[in-house]
Amino acid sequence: MEFRLIAEYFDKLERISSRIQLTALLADLLKKTPPDAIDKVVYLIQGKLWPDFYGYPELGVGEKFLIKAIALATGVKEEDVESQVKTVGDPGEVAYRIKAGLGGKQASIYTFIGGKQEGVTVEETYDALSKIALAQGEGSRDAKIRILAGLLKKASPIEAKYIVRFVDGRLRVGIGDATVLDALASAYAGGTVARPILERAYNMRADLGNIAKIVATEGIEALKNVTPMIGIPIRPMLAERLTDPQEILAKLGGKALVDYKYDGERAQIHKKGETVYIFSRRLENITHQYPDVVEYVREYINANEVIVEGEIVAVDPESGEIRPFQELMHRKRKTDIAEAVKEYPVNVYLFDLMYLEGVDYTIKPLPERRAALEKILKPSDYVKIAHHIYADNVESLKEFFYQAISEGAEGIMAKSVNKDSIYQAGARGFLWIKLKRDYQSEMADTVDLVVVGAFWGKGKRGGIFSSLLMAAYNPDNDTFETVCKVATGFSDEEYAELQKKLAEIKRPTKHPRVVSKLEPDIWVEPQLVAELIGAEITLSPLHTCCYGKVEKDAGLSIRFPRFIRWRPDKAPEDATSVNEILEMYKLKLKKIEERPQPEA
Repeated sequence: MEFRLIAEYFDKLERISSRIQLTALLADLLKKTPPDAIDKVVYLIQGKLWPDFYGYPELGVGEKFLIKAIALATGVKEEDVESQVKTVGDPGEVAYRIKAGLGGKQASIYTFIGGKQEGVTVEETYDALSKIALAQGEGSRDAKIRILAGLLKKASPIEAKYIVRFVDGRLRVGIGDATVLDALASAYAGGTVARPILERAYNMRADLGNIAKIVATEGIEALKNVTPMIGIPIRPMLAERLTDPQEILAKLGGKALVDYKYDGERAQIHKKGETVYIFSRRLENITHQYPDVVEYVREYINANEVIVEGEIVAVDPESGEIRPFQELMHRKRKTDIAEAVKEYPVNVYLFDLMYLEGVDYTIKPLPERRAALEKILKPSDYVKIAHHIYADNVESLKEFFYQAISEGAEGIMAKSVNKDSIYQAGARGFLWIKLKRDYQSEMADTVDLVVVGAFWGKGKRGGIFSSLLMAAYNPDNDTFETVCKVATGFSDEEYAELQKKLAEIKRPTKHPRVVSKLEPDIWVEPQLVAELIGAEITLSPLHTCCYGKVEKDAGLSIRFPRFIRWRPDKAPEDATSVNEILEMYKLKLKKIEERPQPEA
């Protein structure tokens, strides 16, 4: 398959602002893709070479590297390429212009061979990029440059543009996983009727390329048989949030299993024999960060093949008390992991079982999953079942909540124990409901929102981006709807770092998955997730979150939002949903209605 076909579609996709058109065009590309290459094409659409959970190195290519490769491939002096990059701001566009002979003194070197335009295939492009990513050790830098230059030399102008953009991490086509699933359903499975089958398979095995390969080569029926597989993470089940214990119990049918909600790193742990994988909430392979947890799993989980889920929590080595989440950041160091293990020890609190010895437990109710989990766990001080109770009244739930807070937990997680209490992989629903400690604010809980744009500052913040346009996620149509602008809570150091973050993800136009009435000074890729707190949720004609759901000409907005911290552990699609924002607003109205009215 010629890479030019993908590049031409990328070029069209970049100009589209409608998600419906985006999906239709993507489906058209997938229909034209040979089944044996569809996994590679899907990965390239995602802007990656393989799923994150592979744990393989990233391309490791900076702008100077790209400039050298473009110069080597085209024969243009490095300083001339660098000058054009500074002027244009996009190395991919510069590569295109040079190869096409547009502007400057360089004539086109895009050649024809035997009446056919020269270019590269998807397979050789993918293989070359893989070699660049995997090149390590002495001499690897020069090898990377040579490989990329060789690829660019052979590529057509439009192919070079998108190869460089891919390497630069800025494809700018704005396609999320949900859109790819819609396109696959359209291209291979007869349309929207098959969408739930594709989504369930992807939730069980979070490898979109693999799922695409199965549906393209074996058909939609094959996806119905997809079950969890050791080494491929399951997309995590998510919880809704409520702040009224009585309402929580009512939602769960009057009885619930209630776990501590630990302030740690959510981890999905796979074990097959002595091999152990640990995946983060974002499904990244974080096994290397927790060699101690690997040993704990080998020693204390009595099963050959198993997938369990829990929270890795930092603990005080002297008292055993829970430490805050930030302590775990030291585990992300690429070196001195052994030292970090000693200085920042952890415990693992397990709360679910998804797979055991060939049996899919995601389809079993929670009490059965929990019983099987307890059965395979050996007693230890390092790996434990999450502290929990079974609550059937408000008083016991409240008492357990206050106990959790006093012992350093964030709050509690109440879970359905009814016969329909399956593990809803990749879904957010009221089978799990979180209750977190109140913050000193009218809003009873924080929210996690996605940065979609930025505004220039004024006064002492003049000359930098100091206000961010934030959005909630709408899972129904895979879009991000604006809910507030945030400009407070950042330290000077965070403001400086913010400028770098924004420069890496800025884009010339609004992302097609962003729904906004406001026009920021710059648009950005919806990648960064931040935790915020605010005064209250109110109606706003300016924001699109839940627009028309409460009032015809208004959405919902957060007043006086304040930045708390970045959430690198969360993907944009893990952000607070628009439905959660709506529930929080309704709760506010309910509390107002229940306030005692003054006597006349």
